[in-house]
Amino acid sequence: MSTVEPVDVAGGTAVTVNRESCCGAGQCALAAPAVFTQSEEDGLVVLLDPNPPADLREAVRRAQSHCPTRSITVR
Repeated sequence: MSTVEPVDVAGGTAVTVNRESCCGAGQCALAAPAVFTQSEEDGLVVLLDPNPPADLREAVRRAQSHCPTRSITVR
């Protein structure tokens, strides 16, 4: 399994999500609630902050690694 290494973007990290592959497990929202939540309508991931600050990098990487469908990309 490969890990995507984040790159600083204005002191933070660039994050994208793929709602089409998301299964709604919610691991991202548990790991990084300032960056991810789940839609009340369908339970799928909602990206709150596509460029979170550097101090959230570890939480975002944890969310990425816990996503069962690998729907989170970190750059």
